[in-house]
Amino acid sequence: MHIRKYDAGYSRRQFMERTAKGIAAAGVLQPLWPLIANAQDTAKAYPEELRSLDAYTKGKVKEGDIVDASNVDLVKDLLDPISYKQIKEMGRRIKVAPTTRDVTKLYNTKYLEATVRNAGKAKFDASGNVVTEDGKRWIGGNPFPNAKTGVEVYANLTLSWGRNDQAFYAVRDWDITPSGNVAYQYDFCWAEENVSGRVNDTGKPYVDGGFEDMLRFQSVFFTSPNDVKGTSFLSNWFYDQTKFPDLFGYLPAFKRERRFPTNQRFEPLVPGITLFLSDAWHAGDPMLTWGNYKIVETKPHLGVTGGNWHGDQPNWEPPVHGGPKGLTFYEYQVEFIPEVLVIESEPTGYPRAPVGKRRTYVDVRNMMSVGCNTYDRRGELWKTVDAAFGRFERGDLSVKDGNGEVVWSVQSVMCHDIQANRMSRFYLAQEIPGGYKCEWNQGSLYERYLTIQAIRRLGST
Repeated sequence: MHIRKYDAGYSRRQFMERTAKGIAAAGVLQPLWPLIANAQDTAKAYPEELRSLDAYTKGKVKEGDIVDASNVDLVKDLLDPISYKQIKEMGRRIKVAPTTRDVTKLYNTKYLEATVRNAGKAKFDASGNVVTEDGKRWIGGNPFPNAKTGVEVYANLTLSWGRNDQAFYAVRDWDITPSGNVAYQYDFCWAEENVSGRVNDTGKPYVDGGFEDMLRFQSVFFTSPNDVKGTSFLSNWFYDQTKFPDLFGYLPAFKRERRFPTNQRFEPLVPGITLFLSDAWHAGDPMLTWGNYKIVETKPHLGVTGGNWHGDQPNWEPPVHGGPKGLTFYEYQVEFIPEVLVIESEPTGYPRAPVGKRRTYVDVRNMMSVGCNTYDRRGELWKTVDAAFGRFERGDLSVKDGNGEVVWSVQSVMCHDIQANRMSRFYLAQEIPGGYKCEWNQGSLYERYLTIQAIRRLGST
């Protein structure tokens, strides 16, 4: 006879107690962060019921199974409400992979090293910005790897979106109508470079040369079809998270750039796309232009953490399925995550924002979001941004960054407006029209893609 030390409801009671107090404390049997910092098996932090989906569901659903409309109710409590609706009503399916126990698979290597190296060195200054103990800009990695509050969690998400110093994404996008047809197909490039909190050159967390008040530069420019080719946007982020980014755009039809107002962050960049700048990385606006951060739930979850790079397919394109024409959803592999924090926040700095609140699901093992639902100003569910992060490896195939490390990055995104029932789905391709290819940490992107002169040049070619 096997006597369990912890009954099936032990973790649930622990999570409910923490949520009621509005605090986080990752790990149930012991603190999680020391295990991560010492490269130990993270399963030691959890009782048997949280070590696998098989144990959690008592064998009703297990690793290797497909979750679809026939069995999704068995794991409803492990999904966000929009994912549940997609599977139950719209033909989406997901495949369950084993839970990752080697935490190094959940991070960019250099970013994890910086997180361990700099743990305990972050604090908030009087204005609410993250600084080091001596008041300087953050020096790299998650500032709060063992985050205790909602705003600490969001600091981890905001200061380094993709957790690479530089990243250039070649993206293929499809925008799907309610009837399941492709309304638009775009190709675009997304470039970003952090000028503070850098991790790839130990001892040099900042870019020199007049960027002392900046956090990052980010641009997006479209390469096809011809009617939007050359349309470009540049967003300059200040380190002070109370300040709105400077947003510029280049419109080929007018052959000039213009400054856009702050509220442009809640509008599509081109027709048909459901993703707003505000949605990017589930943290597309400066952290302190949102507020009322709070932990509203602590729970196990089914989320995307790896296994979704399709380097063995032509141009790395993921398979699709579901919806009226079989074109609506990517086929994601998910895993049972023993502990996520659900963080609620509101756009306090945007009086006319169409968003009323968002709920972001964050994996405590790497403090990365595994899903985000936004609600309109009436409190009704509006959109989900479901991003697949992970290592770019499959079998013997892999992609390396400028450090010779296997790339850990975003791989694909689904942004579903369930009120209009319109889906934008896009993925990082091997190459897109114009000859653009993805790259990570291979030298500065600033002069090539991240200035007004650059977006003007890109828009004119």
